[in-house]
Amino acid sequence: MNTLVSQVTNNIIERSQELRSQYLADMRKAQEQGPHRGKLSCGNLAHGFAACQPQEKQKLKLMQEANIGIVSSYNDMLSAHQPYEDYPAIIRKAVAEMGSVTQFAGGVPAMCDGVTQGQDGMELSLFSRDNIAQGTAIALSHNMFDAALYLGICDKIVPGLLIGALRFGHLPALFVPAGPMRSGITNAEKAAVRQRFAKGEATRDELLEAESASYHSAGTCTFYGTANSNQLLVEMMGLQLPGSSFVNPDDPLREALTRHTAQLATKITALGSDYRPLYEIIDERSIVNAIVGLLATGGSTNHTMHIVAFARAAGIIVNWEDFSQLSKVVPLLTRIYPNGQADINHFHAAGGMAFLVRQLLDGGLLHEDVMTIVGRGLEHYTKEPFLEGDKVVWRDGPAKSLDEDVVRPIDNPFSKEGGLSLLTGNLGRAVMKVSAVKEENRVVEAPAVVFHDQNELADAISSGQLERDCVAVVRFQGPKAIGMPELHKLTPFLGNLQDKGYKVALVTDGRMSGASGKVPAAIHLTPEALAGGLIAKVQTGDLVRVDANTGELSLLVSEQELAQREAATCDLRASHQGMGRELFSAQRLLVSGAEQGACSLFND
Repeated sequence: MNTLVSQVTNNIIERSQELRSQYLADMRKAQEQGPHRGKLSCGNLAHGFAACQPQEKQKLKLMQEANIGIVSSYNDMLSAHQPYEDYPAIIRKAVAEMGSVTQFAGGVPAMCDGVTQGQDGMELSLFSRDNIAQGTAIALSHNMFDAALYLGICDKIVPGLLIGALRFGHLPALFVPAGPMRSGITNAEKAAVRQRFAKGEATRDELLEAESASYHSAGTCTFYGTANSNQLLVEMMGLQLPGSSFVNPDDPLREALTRHTAQLATKITALGSDYRPLYEIIDERSIVNAIVGLLATGGSTNHTMHIVAFARAAGIIVNWEDFSQLSKVVPLLTRIYPNGQADINHFHAAGGMAFLVRQLLDGGLLHEDVMTIVGRGLEHYTKEPFLEGDKVVWRDGPAKSLDEDVVRPIDNPFSKEGGLSLLTGNLGRAVMKVSAVKEENRVVEAPAVVFHDQNELADAISSGQLERDCVAVVRFQGPKAIGMPELHKLTPFLGNLQDKGYKVALVTDGRMSGASGKVPAAIHLTPEALAGGLIAKVQTGDLVRVDANTGELSLLVSEQELAQREAATCDLRASHQGMGRELFSAQRLLVSGAEQGACSLFND
């Protein structure tokens, strides 16, 4: 085992001791109660199975067969979630074949940052994670279930489901993916049209045609953003079947994997002899495995908040220093758009999860001796699934990469360090997705141009006002201010400036996410402007240094001058009304900083 990985793990264990001990005590207490519906009164239980068939009611009365709950993020507007429409019927049939019962416990909302990008609704996106966690808790609060299946795939949905599931950690928890859509036009073609449109050289019809050829069918978007990062991390933590993350929705293997997951759920409840509760699967080692997987693939920067938040739900305290230290020893093994031109289907075909896990295990970078839904040991996840008739079997994954432009062995990485960097300095702490940023663009020292709205920056670039080296500072975008929206619409505009030969960077207390591209972006800056962060004192013309190589993020203004400056203010009322945003005022008040997970669920 790599010594630094071991040390980071031990640091997390030590700082989490009190909180983790309380969590485990809570879960064991819940476990000791036995089948929870057995504690319900007759009236409670009658309400709980009133709509069941007579034979199902009899099984639930006797407490000898498992009742599997489904929590789903299905809606048919969003491509990633549309396949889930048929999953409950598939699951019910598979579970019934095992002699057990299924009940649809509840649905949770699923919003898409791709639809809300640059729109008012984006300001609800991050908060939706906490809402999903609460919805999951409500769905499971009826105390009717012996295990739960979680149907979720995209940005805030999987972390929200996992936070909720962890508070019911005495139940086995199995996540059920739906897979990515098949590949459309190349990412290079799509990016080129976006940048031409940002320069006024492509029509809206041309842009829509390119976008529609990229996002074209049911399934997750194929670039390596937060959605596909979710799938990779959940599989690496042992909560999905090995090799199940990136099987396309229309592949016959996809339905077979769903059936297999459903039937596995009936076998690992407390009613049998092979009990595998969630609280025994998610521990400090599995959290470190998730961080290592994120770094090794240059995954979504959103997970610098999501991992912190769901780890906290399990009584585990993670901070950005853990990410930074691990990044020093975890090499970058993949190039998946926006870090390269391949998409997630190419990664899956080139060796995928089985090859990746094998390489990280061989490098001593993952904890192998962890519990998973399929049994003890991450070695299970070096195998990939195949259909034999209507049954799923697992065989050893490829020993060699089938395309080293997409995924490489541990001894020949794309970079010796991981795809994320921690930046610190007098401006605060921020993260940067460096895996997509070329070496020559990783250091920028230039005058600041300050904005309080992403649209103002886009307009300034479009009108030619920023034909120079600059560090774009976009503030009052943090969780307390307006819910920390993604600012991904700025990527093509800033990219055009960079393509003209200017040194360009972005500094913001907002987000850029897994779609962060070729422009160096110091994001998730904490403390945010509204919480007293120095970013509120930056003035246009101030020199700012952004150095991804040394991890420096500095405002090059003397302390004496800064002490005399008044912090800027911003009228945020327009962002607190309309599109339902007025309903989230309590979350804006309660939400923690980005490094604490930008979470409104915990009061410490």
